[in-house]
Amino acid sequence: MTEWTPARKKAFIVSVLRSGTQRYPPKYLTLNEAKTEKRINKKSGRLAQHFKCACCKESFPAKDVQVDHILPVVDPQTGFVSWDVYIERLYCEKENFQILCRGCHAEKTKKEKKTRANK
Repeated sequence: MTEWTPARKKAFIVSVLRSGTQRYPPKYLTLNEAKTEKRINKKSGRLAQHFKCACCKESFPAKDVQVDHILPVVDPQTGFVSWDVYIERLYCEKENFQILCRGCHAEKTKKEKKTRANK
């Protein structure tokens, strides 16, 4: 077996930590608070729960929304600081979560990446 590079090891740890957030209760409290109504999903033709995007204020089915950290886990200005800071920001309180549609989330991520690249 070959040795892992530091970058590969970091990516592995990030992946494990992020997968743990799938069952993190504050994330689901935020999702529940964003519920609007059940209506027909245009894509599937089936009745589906919809959620309100915090940015565009439109309503989307569950597959088209994502739980987002309002303050990024890795600050685009300062970058990675430490594992303690990363974990604290990743497993934050409900107040730092918001529901975004895929389009708004992609736009927010794009702006954060641009900020990171310009630092």
